[in-house]
Amino acid sequence: MAAKANIVIDQGTDFATTLTIRDTNGNILDLTGYTAAAQIRKHYTSTTATNFTIQFETPRTGGQLTLKLDRLLTANLEAGRYVYDLEILDTSANTKSRLIEGIATVTPQVTFTEGS
Repeated sequence: MAAKANIVIDQGTDFATTLTIRDTNGNILDLTGYTAAAQIRKHYTSTTATNFTIQFETPRTGGQLTLKLDRLLTANLEAGRYVYDLEILDTSANTKSRLIEGIATVTPQVTFTEGS
């Protein structure tokens, strides 16, 4: 079962959050050989999605990965409530797991500057 966590994304800014992944016994999961995907959508059945960039932190044995959205992507998200999740695939066992899911709130941008 996926953990529940809500996030806040400021429209027009770079977003990043780093997660430490643990197994069911609470031990840090070695992410060697894993791939990951995460998306944000306006609602669960929306056909339009924005993909997070997933960065596995070094060393992968530390069990950390970072979800990222750059400011150009967040600038194109309308302010409001979204849903998101993160799934990983253990390529050696061909097993997919949803790690985290929740509500993503995009807060509206007020300041617009060059390079935004």
